[in-house]
Amino acid sequence: MAANLKTLYQYRELLWIWILREIRVRYKQSLLGAAWAILQPLSMMIAFTLVFSFLARVPTDGIPYPIFSYAAVLPWTFFSTSVSFGVPSLINNLNLVTKTYFPREILPIGAVGASFFDFLVASTIFLFMLLFYRVPLTWAAVWLPLILTLQILLTFGVTLLGSAIIVLYRDVRFIVPLGLQIWLYATPVIYPVSLVPQGFQPYYMLNPMAGIIDAYRRVILDGQPPTWSYLGPSAAAALALFVIGYLVFKRLEVSFADII
Repeated sequence: MAANLKTLYQYRELLWIWILREIRVRYKQSLLGAAWAILQPLSMMIAFTLVFSFLARVPTDGIPYPIFSYAAVLPWTFFSTSVSFGVPSLINNLNLVTKTYFPREILPIGAVGASFFDFLVASTIFLFMLLFYRVPLTWAAVWLPLILTLQILLTFGVTLLGSAIIVLYRDVRFIVPLGLQIWLYATPVIYPVSLVPQGFQPYYMLNPMAGIIDAYRRVILDGQPPTWSYLGPSAAAALALFVIGYLVFKRLEVSFADII
């Protein structure tokens, strides 16, 4: 694995070029351009606020629902967009995979990189929301780089694993949107973790995104360090999925050109 990562590092310029290409293609001939990176999570936040704040009255542990939901919608959108674009990246670029040599993981990783750009753009709205709701950043914000790193590793792992499997089974392209939709409701994006029954929480936290989303909220909105009984399993799952996803991807890589 170390040798493969070293090779990937040697192709870092190509990876950077591919990320920029993914960003340009994503918004090519788009009237609003990169503004869509803001509109997607913002529209989800508005919809969730209307339904789950005014109608369903979902508790938010005393936090205004718009910022409560946006703090989770933002990282969730980064994750789901990365998976949606990254998983089919190999079969969407047949000519490159079959005719040119380069580390094939550049394609799904490039999709994650472009989604990370969207994440940074959409984060500007979150900063304004923090000012509007007068939520100060505290010393707990030092945990943010660790939480973001864990999410990126998890995203890489899921995307690499999915992009390798879809080459063998094209059914994955139909499973991904359905799986992400179910995963959303199994993650505390719309509701807080405190709403999950206490006895069920150990099983609930087997979902790695659950601990990560809860950690974002605690660090940013509550000004407290992450709950390690929640984030610990997420960290272990993120590392495991990254290693498994990368190893499976590299194992199947030699057969991609023939299968595609």
